This record gives sequence, C-alpha cells and structure tokens, in this order.
Amino acid sequence: MLPVIFLLLGASLLPGCKKYLEQVPDNRTQLDSPEKVAQLLTSAYPDRDYYTFTETMSDNSQDRKMAASQYVGDVRINEHPFRYTDFDTDIRGSVGAYWQSCYQAIAAANQALEACDKHPGNKAYLPYKGEALMARAYAHFMLVSLFAKSYDAATAAGDPGIPYVKEPEKTLYKNYERKSVAYVYEMIDKDISEALPLLNDNAYKVPAFHFTRVAAHAFAARFYLFQKQYDKVITHVSQAFPGTTISAALRPLNTVYKAYTSDQFQNYYTSSSQKTNLLLATNLSVWSRGQTDYQYGFNQALAQQLLYSNNVTGGYWTYGDLTYYWGPAPDRRSAKKLIEKFIYTSADVGNPYVFAPLLTAEEALFNRAEANIQSGKYDAALTDLNAFISTRINNYDAGTNALTTAKVTSYYKTADTRQALINALLDIKRVEFIQEGMRWFDILRHRMTVTHTNADGSPIILTADDKRKVIQIPQSAQAAGIAANPR
Repeated sequence: MLPVIFLLLGASLLPGCKKYLEQVPDNRTQLDSPEKVAQLLTSAYPDRDYYTFTETMSDNSQDRKMAASQYVGDVRINEHPFRYTDFDTDIRGSVGAYWQSCYQAIAAANQALEACDKHPGNKAYLPYKGEALMARAYAHFMLVSLFAKSYDAATAAGDPGIPYVKEPEKTLYKNYERKSVAYVYEMIDKDISEALPLLNDNAYKVPAFHFTRVAAHAFAARFYLFQKQYDKVITHVSQAFPGTTISAALRPLNTVYKAYTSDQFQNYYTSSSQKTNLLLATNLSVWSRGQTDYQYGFNQALAQQLLYSNNVTGGYWTYGDLTYYWGPAPDRRSAKKLIEKFIYTSADVGNPYVFAPLLTAEEALFNRAEANIQSGKYDAALTDLNAFISTRINNYDAGTNALTTAKVTSYYKTADTRQALINALLDIKRVEFIQEGMRWFDILRHRMTVTHTNADGSPIILTADDKRKVIQIPQSAQAAGIAANPR
C-alpha cells in the first residue's frame, strides 16, 4: 500500500494543527449522542470551492487583458488553470485546497459513521448514518472526477483513481492505496445504495445544507450519468421529482427573478428557501469578487456569443437582461450569483464566505434530459428541456421557442437527432451555469477541445484526450507517496 495523504480527524489542517499534534490522536470529544453526530456532520461537506479553477479551465474564460485586482489575493490560482500548468498551493480557490477540504470532509463522515455503528439498535442515529455515507460518496466522487480520468467502462479498471477512505484515522500517519477508477466508482455506488433508505428529512433544521432525500437522488443521478447508467439517472431524478413536479422547482428567471436588483438576485440565488437549491455549502472563497477581478474569465466576446447571439430556441435569453451580468469595465462580465459574506475575526481582519449551490433542480433536469437522449427517448428529453426554456426565454412563446427534433437538427445542420439534441442540451446548460464551474465536467465527459487565447493572440489548446484534463495530484500527496498523474 502506498502512503498517500496525511488526514487529521476533526475539521481541518488549520493553525490549530500544531496544538493537535501535541495531543494523543484519540483524545477527542466523545460522539455519544445523535445530536453530537449531527453537529459533526456539518463538517462532512467540502468547505473550499472548485469553481475558481474549473470555471477558469473551461471555455467560459478568456484573457480579459487587464491587471487583476489586489482584492483577489494570489493571482496564480487564476493564471495557472487558464494556462493548464500545474501549480501547487493550498490557498483558497486552489486545487490543493479543494483536495484537502474533500478529505477533511471524508474524515468527518467516517468519524460520524463509526459513532453511528456503535449504536446499531438506536434508530435515532440512522438518518445521520445515511447523511455520512452520502457525504463520503459525494466528496470521493468530486475527487475522482477531477484528479482521475473520466469513467470509461473499457479502461476504468486500469485507470488510477484516488484513495477511497472508509475508516477514521487512528494514527497520525496511515498508508493508503490509490486504487482504480472502477474501484472508486464501486465504493461510491455502495455508499449511495446503503445511504438512501436511511435518510430522513425531518432530522434537519435547515435541510438545504444537508443530504435530504431529494438532494441524494439528484447526486445519485449525477453519479450514474458519469457512469452512463442512463436508466438509473432517469429513475433517480424521477424519484426526486415525480411527474412534472420539477418544473415548479426551477428558478423563474424570466418572471420573478427578472425584477430583482443585483443584491436581491444574489440573496435569492443561493437562498435555502429556493426550491431549486437542493444542497448548499458554505465555502471559504473570494470567487464572488474574483470572477470580476481576475484577469482570466468571462468577457464581452463570450457574453456576445452566449447571451446575445442566435440560439437554438430562436428566442432571446433572459440572462442578458439580468443585473448580475454586468461588470465594472467593458471587457469584464460577471455572473454575480454567489454573494460574499465577510466574517470579521477582529476589527479589520476576517474571511470571505459564499453559499454555493452544489446540487440544483436545474442540473437534475439536465441530467435526466441527457439520459433520455442517450436512451433514444427524445420526446421525454424535449419535455424537460422545454420546461426549462419556458423559464429562461424573454416573452416565451411555446409555438415559437419550444424545441422539436426538426428544429434542433436544422439548427445544428445534422441528420443525427441524438447528437443535435446533445448539442442543444450542452449549449443551454453552458449558459445556465456560467461561472459556477459546471461546464468543466461536461468538457471532461464529452471529451471536448478547449481553446484559450493569450493576449498576443496565440492559442492554448486542450485537446479531447489531453493529459492535462486530469488535474495533477497535489505535491503534498505526491511527497507522501502518491503517484503523479501523467503529463
């Protein structure tokens, strides 16, 4: 077995680390009640963001030809993802910080699971066992999606995965094995299957920050979409939203939201009161300011291409009229979706946080639509896509704006209905999730080529099978024995 990572039980590797190391490893608070386990599970979700680097790596970013603001900190976490160069650090917004936060979340989940398993006859622990299993599955899934090759049934058994940690730490150092992508997926599947029957939404005071049953089904749908188990995707989304109920959970952008000011929009976009926000997380992040102030990001050319030009619906996206899409300079465009909450730790020092939607009804709808397309169920896919479009096109008119197979094949100039519908879905989904980091995962799954352009006009091309699409294992993990990803 290879030594891979140094994980501490508890919340994080923060300044208190030195004091922690001076204590006996098992000198910890006793988790002797369901309430204490529930409290621990608030730490079982990654508290750093991935969108700072995934959005920058995607085709939603270009060189905005400006100096980055002093308010965003180390600009290398923006420049290096844009250029697809490896850069190791654990500062917020970096790949190293996200890797670490995922394993810290996993450590908390495993500690909660151990506590639950000590009380097998006490049903009060069961909802928290289910949540811990789902949280563990989610963090491992995000890690394997970013730091290993995308799932391919033909190669997954031989593709290096990431360590799947299933037990809490008992010693300061422990050896881990980097098993295959197939093994990681098998373990995620097992955790999801075991967790779902245990979940109970009544266990949570603010359900949107926990794995409720709806959120768990939405995550399961995402997982099975990556694994191309399309029947399971359809089943899980339909269990989360029976019949046509998903329509009521979509954000009403072209009606209610359209009247909001920028501040109102941000407050509602990430509010736990919004039905679409199935799982929210609190992340230490400067992304709310960085998406405007970094040198590499969404610019006027991309805004013109995606928001103001002809699209497959034949209509006009509401996004272009929303106040949150404007920036302070001509070539800066920002989707101010994630509002920053600055928490002061002293008179003039503090930390920036954002509430980030990790799972939404919109994504669940797209996942089911894609699964239906891949399964040849085009009418079902169109029903979902048209339900979404009806909330996003200005002055929506079904007769004019609704998609049909004839319309999409004509627009994309192909007789291949399946591919035309996939193209439409990916284009629509790209616009919806601008600056939320979601586009990168579609780029990975669909093996898209991405081209970034330097200020001098020279291209930076990321090809379909470019090895740089698999993010490099952090150097701290490599130093502990984990093999680097090929370059």
